Amino acid sequence: TEAAMSRNTWFMSSLSDTAEEDEAEHLYFPSRASKGRILCIKGRDATDGSKNSYALAWPESLPESATLLKGLTFVSDTYYDYVNLWHGLYAVAPFVGWSMRNQCLKPTRWVLFHWGELRSKMGAWAQHLMRATYGDVAVEVFGGGDGPYCFERAVVMRHNIGKMGEKKKLQVTEQLRCKARDVCGINTSGKGEAVNERGEPVLRMTLLMRRGSRSFKNASAVVNVFARECERVDGCALSVVQSEDLTFCDQVRVMTYTDIVASPHGAQLTNMLFMDQGSRVMEFFPRGWLELAGIGQHAHRWTAQLCGMIHEGAYWEPLGTKDCPTPHQDLDCFLFYKDAQVGHNETFFAEWTRTVLSRVRESKLEEAKKRLQPKTTTCVC
Repeated sequence: TEAAMSRNTWFMSSLSDTAEEDEAEHLYFPSRASKGRILCIKGRDATDGSKNSYALAWPESLPESATLLKGLTFVSDTYYDYVNLWHGLYAVAPFVGWSMRNQCLKPTRWVLFHWGELRSKMGAWAQHLMRATYGDVAVEVFGGGDGPYCFERAVVMRHNIGKMGEKKKLQVTEQLRCKARDVCGINTSGKGEAVNERGEPVLRMTLLMRRGSRSFKNASAVVNVFARECERVDGCALSVVQSEDLTFCDQVRVMTYTDIVASPHGAQLTNMLFMDQGSRVMEFFPRGWLELAGIGQHAHRWTAQLCGMIHEGAYWEPLGTKDCPTPHQDLDCFLFYKDAQVGHNETFFAEWTRTVLSRVRESKLEEAKKRLQPKTTTCVC
């Protein structure tokens, strides 16, 4: 059990996943592997996953106490959660990949678990993203009694994107991007050409700000640096937006019209999903992250790879003197710095911005030379 839990497969740990080339590992019921049996779940505990159980049963011999839920059920168990944007994206993406491989099938309902504990809803961002993808799909909370509840058909994901191949990741995120733009009424043919009337590339840079933890200590100074560098480049337009003030469709619209996003490390950077593939990401960290954060500081590098973006590196504010209360306890020390504000280095920020603008400018010029017809905007599903 301990080994299974360490690999995040303890939920239904006695069952082996189906592994198809380039696809996320999953379970499907009924199937040959399940010998034609369907999945049943009993229990709806939201605080102790060990109190929730599962079984397989033949559909023609269900117990009298069982409720058969018709249609296709998406069952998710994630080590993360469904509230945080980044966590939510990684939880739902494998289901979209499965749908794309299986005639664009849509679920009748969701069943959500976190560490085997039942969850009653997704966060607003993930909910909007899935509504754009599948329409209104209810989250099942087993409100009709203790169960068991059996599913006519069920797909179970418990590894997030798992072993999904790089090409498939790009296909999935392109589908999510396309559906979100559709539901938000964004026609990308209106984005305009890659160059303006003077033959200069149109460069759209967005400073995606956040309040509170990991916000910039001196936001106005940071804005001034980016504004000054943007003004030096013909065709560059800078937008400064506050991520917390944006609706879902605002986020989709802002990022659709962004070639370069610059933002402190945080969940709001997950919105890079809505930029065109090949767009650029600039990320900023407060003190202590480089030295103490471990692999977690690479989360948005992974997201850039998932979405087909180019991560242009990061600024890590130098730690300097280790002034946390317990300097010999790395975890405690990291938690001390984790949500601090981000300072700025005007020289570094200016040079970095100049370099990224130059790269995007060259890329846009090459794009303008090669583009013979507009990209198709038809969603796969």
